[in-house]
Amino acid sequence: MTEQRLNEIREIVADVLEMEPEEITDDGNFVEEYEADSLGAIEVLSQLERRYNVDIPQEELARMSDLRSVFEVVREYAKWEN
Repeated sequence: MTEQRLNEIREIVADVLEMEPEEITDDGNFVEEYEADSLGAIEVLSQLERRYNVDIPQEELARMSDLRSVFEVVREYAKWEN
């Protein structure tokens, strides 16, 4: 289940950043490696909230610097089991 959700999040991020999902690594920094900007980050957050029916405060964007950390934030707010 974890791998499936990680791949779903990868696809959302890739779509917003206009990249192929396989180009997004688990620990690649969105800003430094993929040239993401703050509007892209807000769009990712918005899509994640809709997809998983959760409310994630914008303050959490600071923690969401790579795919693995995005997964952890969503997992926390969606109350997914490990």
